Amino acid sequence: MSLPISLEFFPPKTPEGAEKLRGVRRQLYALQPEFCSVTYGAGGSTQEGTFGTVREILAEGVDAASHFSCIGATRASVREQLATLKAMGVKRLVALRGDLPSGYGAGGEFQYASDLVAFIRAETGSDFHIEVAAYPEVHPQARSPESDLQAFAAKVKAGANSAITQYFYNSDAYFRFVDDAYRLGADVPVVPGIMPITSSTQLMRFSDACGAEIPRWIRLRLQSFGDDAASIRAFGLDVVTDLCDQLRNGGVPAIHFYTMNQSAATLEIVQRLQPL
Repeated sequence: MSLPISLEFFPPKTPEGAEKLRGVRRQLYALQPEFCSVTYGAGGSTQEGTFGTVREILAEGVDAASHFSCIGATRASVREQLATLKAMGVKRLVALRGDLPSGYGAGGEFQYASDLVAFIRAETGSDFHIEVAAYPEVHPQARSPESDLQAFAAKVKAGANSAITQYFYNSDAYFRFVDDAYRLGADVPVVPGIMPITSSTQLMRFSDACGAEIPRWIRLRLQSFGDDAASIRAFGLDVVTDLCDQLRNGGVPAIHFYTMNQSAATLEIVQRLQPL
């Protein structure tokens, strides 16, 4: 497969969810992912579940990347977690500032993701491949597009190897972001993050929360389908496959799928893109 892909999962909350995710992973491993990443809850609230899922993926013979957020963390706690991950055989981290848990005051010894990246590099040298987040449509808490680009460049300067974007549905936003970042010297590979569309209500909720833009024409088409799940799924497959095709034709280094612990949509999109 000429264009590498990677997959993201979240740690399941129940034994039933864990068993279901094992089946999903077995199906998706047919795509030969370069790695699978596992998300991390606000303030590290899912750390045990994250690390447990990472262990399972490694045991299944696939490279696993642990999300790693620093908000509310101390240098001592991060040092300890890095040692745990290294002992597990993890070679790749997704370094994030992360969100504070609700009701949690400001705290911790890291203010920005770039601080975390610099600390990981200082502590572990080149032991880890460090991914960071990129926001083609601007981070929702950024003061301006320019300050957001500067924050991204700071993460790269601190030692990031590559980046994965927030999901988007406008390929122009991605290509513009990459061009602008390169002009600032942030010339690491920027991998587009792709969110399959399987539920319009879920997509609207996520997008409102994370600041991802849903183009008006997509939003209106989804609304027009009402509760017609089959039409939403068919439309979503067409839209996201076309987006991936545009990105592939534009020369992206890889594609990262936000699977939401489901396999069907990602498998279908990659099948439609063959040969990817």
